[in-house]
Amino acid sequence: MSGFPILTVTTFLPLVGALFILVQRGDEETVARVSRYAALWASLATFALSLVIWIGFDPASAKFQFVEKAQWIKGYDINYYMGVDGISLFFVLLSTLLTPLCILASWESIRTRVREYMVAFLALETLMVGTFCALDLFVFYIFFESVLIPMFLIIGVWGGPRRVYSAFKFFLYTLLGSVLMLLAILAIYRAVGNADIPAAMAHQFPKSMQTWLWLAFFASFAVKLPMWPVHTWLPDAHVEAPTAGSVILAGVLLKMGGYGFLRFSLPMLPDASVYFTPLIYGLSIVAVIYTSLVALAQDDMKKLVAYSSVAHMGFVTIGTFTLTMQGIQGAIFQMLSHGVVSAALFLCVGVVYDRMHTREIARYGGLVERMPKYAFTFMVFMLASVGLPGTSGFVGEVLVLFGAFQVNTWVCALAATSMVLGAAYMLVVYRRVVFGKIERADLRSILDMNLREVAVFAPLIALVFLMGVFPNVFLKPTEPAVAELIRNFNAQRTAATDVQGDVKR
Repeated sequence: MSGFPILTVTTFLPLVGALFILVQRGDEETVARVSRYAALWASLATFALSLVIWIGFDPASAKFQFVEKAQWIKGYDINYYMGVDGISLFFVLLSTLLTPLCILASWESIRTRVREYMVAFLALETLMVGTFCALDLFVFYIFFESVLIPMFLIIGVWGGPRRVYSAFKFFLYTLLGSVLMLLAILAIYRAVGNADIPAAMAHQFPKSMQTWLWLAFFASFAVKLPMWPVHTWLPDAHVEAPTAGSVILAGVLLKMGGYGFLRFSLPMLPDASVYFTPLIYGLSIVAVIYTSLVALAQDDMKKLVAYSSVAHMGFVTIGTFTLTMQGIQGAIFQMLSHGVVSAALFLCVGVVYDRMHTREIARYGGLVERMPKYAFTFMVFMLASVGLPGTSGFVGEVLVLFGAFQVNTWVCALAATSMVLGAAYMLVVYRRVVFGKIERADLRSILDMNLREVAVFAPLIALVFLMGVFPNVFLKPTEPAVAELIRNFNAQRTAATDVQGDVKR
């Protein structure tokens, strides 16, 4: 693959599919059919290319690989700069995996403006992959922020009755934090002299500057993650978004906040990260406990899964800021696991919503009698969500708790309550929806999952068990990059201490 721009091709191939869809002519039904197949094949080809990246990736190296660099804005040292390391590799794979599954899941449920819907999803895939591959501050910012546009349209055009309100709330929350991040990027560019992210990671920023830079990045990443108390846009966005929109929102977009902490806050601003770690722990513990209790009180299946996402991402921030190998690797693993499991849970909600057109838990019951395949599928992801050993959810949570225990036993103990609370709300919703007797007449004729729906869930089920039984497949490639992150973090803090000691003397 030497000399072949595989990252660029992987990033922009979906746009080729989107362009093909846009030039189609004919009656509405023909264009809709062509749009579905074109979007599916373009996304599958993109996923195949991302697998080639994984196969060609050197898991023993901490360096950025498949690097592509070309001058973009002459005279300002702003470049088109792409590359992946162990931290970003699997987020690229997660983005390219979920996109074709979302297109398949939308095959029958989306009937209006199908062409525009498929174009929006392909554009969203390009922006997601570009975000995780970008190694230039401004290229990253463009990809990171542009994600808002197709997701805003997906919620606002194909969402539920309150879609416009939810779309604008989502857009304004994320945009406000990102304006502050742009100011931080401009300050970093001026201090470093160029826009290269690796150069900024190696730069020693003054402590006073680190504080406000960290807060500016935090304003963006905390909303995107989302952290309590700036999480309120998430339940509204999930409830009103179409099923596939919720899948991408929970599966990939929330991970951009966690990825931002790992790529910017920790390596570039180590002193500020240490200073604000108690704040992160406090907000994360509140998120873990409070949103789990809120999830327990929900009567809407989609809202329950949405609030559970906030609790799980609280786990991620705790692991990230333990600054231990186990904690950070656990946070990355937890993000990947949550990307698969939460996506699958939203798809499970979508399966019954397409049949009954309601998400109220009370409207269901006894589905195991009419939908045994669905009951089994829902059970797998419910157990993965609560961290059953042998599933992907267990590995990430245990690693985060190991990392937290090394740093603060109280943080570890309080974080562990989410495992109990998570089991409570997931088992309650599963019992109410799946078990019991069918008492409603409209449920007696409900049909089990069809072949297309089985095809959507099959790779996700396989991933849940692959990650749970063979976690080293995913942990080994991330280990060198995480070790390098921790080493650079400690080295920068030591250098800053030495400089302060020289100044005092």
